[in-house]
Amino acid sequence: MAARVVWVNGPIVVGAGPAGLSVAACLRERGVPSVLLERADCIASLWQRRTYDRLRLHLPKHFCELPGMPFPDGYPEYPDRRQFVDYLQAYAARAGVEPRFNQSVTSARYDDAAGLWRVRAEDVSVDAAGDVTEYIGRWLVVATGENAERVVPEIDGADDFEGPVSHVAEYKSGAAYRGKRVLVVGCGNSGMEVCLDLCHHNALPAMVVRDSVHVLPREMLGVATFSVAVFLLRFLPLWVVDRILVVLAWLFLGDLAKIGITRPSRGPLELKNTRGRTPVLDIGALARIRSGDIEVVPGIRRLLRGGAELVDGRRVPADAVILATGYQSNVPQWLKGSDFFTQEGYPRVPFPDGWKGESGLYSVGFTRRGLSGVSSDAVKVAQDIAMAWNHQTATTR
Repeated sequence: MAARVVWVNGPIVVGAGPAGLSVAACLRERGVPSVLLERADCIASLWQRRTYDRLRLHLPKHFCELPGMPFPDGYPEYPDRRQFVDYLQAYAARAGVEPRFNQSVTSARYDDAAGLWRVRAEDVSVDAAGDVTEYIGRWLVVATGENAERVVPEIDGADDFEGPVSHVAEYKSGAAYRGKRVLVVGCGNSGMEVCLDLCHHNALPAMVVRDSVHVLPREMLGVATFSVAVFLLRFLPLWVVDRILVVLAWLFLGDLAKIGITRPSRGPLELKNTRGRTPVLDIGALARIRSGDIEVVPGIRRLLRGGAELVDGRRVPADAVILATGYQSNVPQWLKGSDFFTQEGYPRVPFPDGWKGESGLYSVGFTRRGLSGVSSDAVKVAQDIAMAWNHQTATTR
């Protein structure tokens, strides 16, 4: 099927989550038109379609604001999922950003001869019959983010297990698991929070802890731990701040090794910056572990008909398995002929310089700093493109 061709007088932005909305809004503010492509039928599909009901921002709201628009005054310090989605929708409306939905990008390649990007997208709406459009423009902004695709590990015996095995993307609340024994694979923020939610719905969760993990209090004496870290980093090197955070975590949370959770040898901020491993911010799960409401178990060797065999030889019963195993970037699947991104889908150049590549290629939201890094990326990218766009416009008049 021949592709319909659309010439874009400005950048092509892929992804209409917070990162894509931010850069499109910043471009529009500077008078630069853009085309924003989104494979889902809504903005911020991760937040609207693949998150659980009790989810809140883990960082204080002022760290998560998009450029040019604070959260409403009436919002709590940690807005919930619905409030954040409302904020994003209001942000897009205020900025006049109108994404092209159901446009699933299958390839993006730089045409050296033409000096332009060619981005092919398939229309995945129900009645589109796979129509393909090729968008052609001078700039490409990758804003699909670090959480584009779910990570689903292969577990021996999964076909033998009689209960449901689902990813946390499908989890909404613990209401469906009332009275059931649930094995939650993963001890990150999602795993901890799902276990806590299951407790609130009278389920019986067991959390699989396969690796060491940093757990920090969300707040210390009423001050957000993230705020403390940001303040200290203004005066101290990262490794010193890491040591301070670990000591404070021990003082506020105690020795977690006693409940089966060990800390990595490298600090929480170092791991976040180098490997993208986000420290867990405790909002109550540790108390439930200590009370026995959440059982901590080691890795799974294999699933059985009615439970699992663990790596230590024990067998635990389970009625359901929830994979809180996270997400990953999907950029390598569709960005062709560029070595700007690694095989894991992150810019090769580390923060703070990973926002700009060659030949008009940019990235927003890949700094491993979550929402707190989106705004600075978007502003830098928009400013850089606006300078080139204004120069190009002036020379063609």
